[in-house]
Amino acid sequence: MGGFAIGTTEFASMSMLPLFAQDLGIDAPTAGYAISAYALGVVVGAPVITVLGARMPRRALLVILMAMFALFNGLAGVSPSYHWMLLFRFLSGLPHGAYFGVGALVASSLVPINRRARAVGQMFLGLTVATVIGVPLANWLGQAVGWRWGFALIALFGVVTMGAIYAFVPKTPSDAHASPLRELGALKRPQVWITLGIGAIGFGGMFAVYTYLADILLRVTHVTLSAVPWVIGVFGLGMTFGNIIVPALADRALMRTTGGLLLWSAVVLAVFPFAAGNVWALGATVFLIGMGGALGTVLQTRLMDVAGDAQGLAASLNHSAFNTANALGPFLGGLTIAHGLGWTSPAWVGSGLALGGLMLWWLSVALDGSRRHRSARSLGGKAHDDGWHDRQRRVESSNPRRSATDRA
Repeated sequence: MGGFAIGTTEFASMSMLPLFAQDLGIDAPTAGYAISAYALGVVVGAPVITVLGARMPRRALLVILMAMFALFNGLAGVSPSYHWMLLFRFLSGLPHGAYFGVGALVASSLVPINRRARAVGQMFLGLTVATVIGVPLANWLGQAVGWRWGFALIALFGVVTMGAIYAFVPKTPSDAHASPLRELGALKRPQVWITLGIGAIGFGGMFAVYTYLADILLRVTHVTLSAVPWVIGVFGLGMTFGNIIVPALADRALMRTTGGLLLWSAVVLAVFPFAAGNVWALGATVFLIGMGGALGTVLQTRLMDVAGDAQGLAASLNHSAFNTANALGPFLGGLTIAHGLGWTSPAWVGSGLALGGLMLWWLSVALDGSRRHRSARSLGGKAHDDGWHDRQRRVESSNPRRSATDRA
């Protein structure tokens, strides 16, 4: 439910961009900065809130984060001007990354290690279902009675989530060894930074296109306004389908799946401008672009592998990375539109960003190979994967607690 609420506000604001742009008296590229403001809030809030809340019980922290989410989304809906809208969108983004980071740790702690990606993917299904149901619903409501009511609906989702967390999330004590300093230890690990870079750059392409999808449909494809929510729903179906299929592949071959997703995104984004003139071709391409959204789940799992004992900060920084992409993609896409390169030009930007993420993926794989080679030499030829052994030790140490949780 929390993923559903957050997914609705993140993507519905993009689909409602033409509506609030007209009401607030601004053009589409300027309105796109409200999307970037939310993303900036995620980037700032994820590390700060996670570090400050390191010693809090996870259930209590999740409730507080969702209370912030509901409040600031409600205030965004009553924004009297564009600048107030920017402020409240920034504040709405603050709890996003920390919420998903803590939620991913809760989900992964309840399953065996070889099902972690699928567990995180199931939590992320709330976000993807939001793109199928929540976003079209908010968009329809915005068209019917005004965009402000779309944000009121999102705030209501936040309140419902608070009650659901309190009722259903297991109550566990805080980690006695947790501390802000331990969480900051994640920042000393090069592979953490590279993984975050893959998300920050490689995922920007999807946001570059999605932010302006409503305008592209109206100005290039020439569909009616009532058809926009349906195409947005197709994007959500692609994300949902990808988030069901891809995590199972990631549990078997995590890094190969990551590289495959980045290449997939680069190709389908390059195809998008050629499909934009026909609603059926565009719909199929949008579905394929949506499938690439499973990159979020895959990189969330990768960060758990490379973060050591600084799991909370690393998990939340994943969403800082993706919302850096959420800021970067619309910004660069808006620049190409503003300079007269056409409404479909953000797709070319997006394809280039996906290829940039692929280059960082290659660097990460190369560093892993170099480390394994050094370990093999130091052990007299016996190959050794420190990350694998670290994960096995975590599973062995957590099995008694997991068994107790299952019995409860």
